[in-house]
Order: sequence, then C-alpha cells, then structure tokens
Amino acid sequence: MNNIIKTFIFYVFSAFGISLTIKASIGVSSFNSMNVALAEVLSIKVGTITTATNLGFLLLCLFLSKKNILKDYLLMFSALICFGIVINFFLYDILASFTISTYFLNVSLFILGTVIAGFGTGQVLAIGVLKFPIEKFCELMAARTVHSFAWYRYGLDIFFVLTSLTLSFLFHFPILIREGTLLSLLLLSGIIAWSKNLSLNNKKELGPEA
Repeated sequence: MNNIIKTFIFYVFSAFGISLTIKASIGVSSFNSMNVALAEVLSIKVGTITTATNLGFLLLCLFLSKKNILKDYLLMFSALICFGIVINFFLYDILASFTISTYFLNVSLFILGTVIAGFGTGQVLAIGVLKFPIEKFCELMAARTVHSFAWYRYGLDIFFVLTSLTLSFLFHFPILIREGTLLSLLLLSGIIAWSKNLSLNNKKELGPEA
C-alpha cells in the first residue's frame, strides 16, 4: 500500500512537470506534442486528451498481455485519470494567470518542468508497482516480435511527431515541434535514468525492509 501511495504521488509530480513544459510554449515532447495538437483540434483540455491516449495504450496492453491482473489495471486506470486531472488543474487553473515575459524564462520553465517530470517518471519506474502504458505496450510488443523495445519506442515517437505536424498543417495552428522538443530529447531520458538509479541505489544502501 505504501508503494502504491508513493507511485500516485510521483505520478502527480510527473503531471505537474508536463504542465510546466506546456506552459513554457517552446515546444513539447513527442507524445505531448500529439496530445496538445489533438486538444487544439477537438477543443478538449490537454490533460483529458493525455488520459484518453494513455487509456488507449492501456487497452492495447490488456489485449496483448497474457497476465491480465485486474487489480493492476484498475490501479493503472485510476492513476491515469488522476494524471489527466492534475495536468488540467495546473495548466488551466493554477498556471493560466501567469504570464512569462522573456524567452529565457520560457526556456528555464521548460527545463524545470522536464526535470520534475523526469524525476517523477523515474521514481514511478523504480518503485515498480505501476508502469506507464506506452512503455508497457512497447515491452509487450518486443516480447512478441523480433523488434526491440527501443525500436517500438522510437517508432512511436516518430508517429507522435508526424501526427502533431500533420494536425498543425491541416488545421493551421502553430507547430508544436520546436526547441523544447529537442531539449526534451536531450534531457528527459537521462533525468529518468538518474532518478530511477537514485531510488534503486538508496534501496540497496538501506537493505531489505523488515
């Protein structure tokens, strides 16, 4: 139970970080670029779209997995609902009234958001109670085919970027693939790995729980 609570807390961390990167308005990660584009087209809040797309991947995982433990999927479902609500709360209620006046502050806010989101994601992965649906989907596909996890993960990134660009061109709104997307590619994976290893190393030093 303690690990479940921790996981939900770090899900909130990650959602808050994502909200900051969107607010920075210098581009977002590949997955978020698709979600923001869909939100623009459908006039639906970004957090709601993020939850919907994640639930889509969760449904695919349910079909692909041979070990469908209902409790795990219900926990994941609850976490994803919470994830979207938190993004909407921060982006549309807390951060909506804030105005960023300089490009330097935009970049700084984006980096801060990336660090927070990466830290939260790394902690979720280290705890190991729940996984993010996209990563789980890639693991399941890799186990069933000759292609690797990385092949599927990068393939999805390309799909997300192409979807975002296509929607931007078709519906004539600003392109979301910008310098923030590059910063995300450079920083996010490293921060996630650092956060995950930090947690795992601490567990080794503390030893097994009584």
